[in-house]
Amino acid sequence: MAKARGHHVTGLDAGYFQGCVARPQAEAAPDRQLLRDIRDVAAADVEGFDAVIHLAGLSNDPMGALNPQLTYDINLEGTLNLARLAKAAGAGRFVFASSCSIYGAAGGAGELDETAPLEPVSAYAVSKARSEEGLLALADADFSPVFMRNATAYGLGSRPRFDLVVNNLAGWAHAAGVVKVMSDGTPWRPLTHIEDISLAALCAAEAPREAVHGEAFNIGRMDCNYQVRDIAQAVRAAFPQARLEITGETGGDPRSYRVDFRKAHARLPGFAPHWTLEQGVAEVADWLKHNGLGGRAFDSRTFIRLKQLQHEVDAGVLDGELRRIF
Repeated sequence: MAKARGHHVTGLDAGYFQGCVARPQAEAAPDRQLLRDIRDVAAADVEGFDAVIHLAGLSNDPMGALNPQLTYDINLEGTLNLARLAKAAGAGRFVFASSCSIYGAAGGAGELDETAPLEPVSAYAVSKARSEEGLLALADADFSPVFMRNATAYGLGSRPRFDLVVNNLAGWAHAAGVVKVMSDGTPWRPLTHIEDISLAALCAAEAPREAVHGEAFNIGRMDCNYQVRDIAQAVRAAFPQARLEITGETGGDPRSYRVDFRKAHARLPGFAPHWTLEQGVAEVADWLKHNGLGGRAFDSRTFIRLKQLQHEVDAGVLDGELRRIF
């Protein structure tokens, strides 16, 4: 998307999941690619950039539970170190992939806008909230951090994930013929398609300074707050042969929050998300049905990020700090 709009793109990635490609597709390769742990970024890696779009990190709550301190080292300290280096190198814009999970257990507080109190309930969410605070402290006349508080992602990329709610429910519907909700189905979750998240990041990088300097934006469609049972019903509709099972369990995960997305729609130039939940579920369902994923293949390490990391540690590729062993 960035290259299609004429930008020179450098990619940086630790390579944890480089072998998890399961959906070959035509994607524009970056002009330059760095294989680097975010904790090891050096000044030379960020020289010459107008903007940094920072997406790296341990990317969900279960992965954060793997080692809370490691989550802070990578997601918080790694973020702030990268930002300091980018600022010193003259990058004027720093787009940070934050998360709506920082609203935590807001429950029935209504739709939360960007001024709502933050109530993170996991190491992952705490790392995002504290990163926002640290980045805002770096803001000045020459350095503009922007915070994308993304709703929970769904949809497909070249490395599909099935450890997020929409994709996971679709995987079980395809493989086992059951859409199982391990709760009473009442918690609220905001959702957004990965392509709409990508669009928001690019819009935040390209926007005039006065539109985004030091600003947080909830990223999603106006109609994308759902109770978990409604998500399950949408998945069930795409798999007519599957049955819906809501277990009625409570506890374990206290997160429940609805989010107000009006600010991004009104004030983030060029941002107009278009994916509906029904379109996204249909996309995932079609891919599952036409790619020969029998049994529980969708539940393997190719598609579950925590399983892939654990495999790399057990195989001696990564150490306990998730650093590559050479």
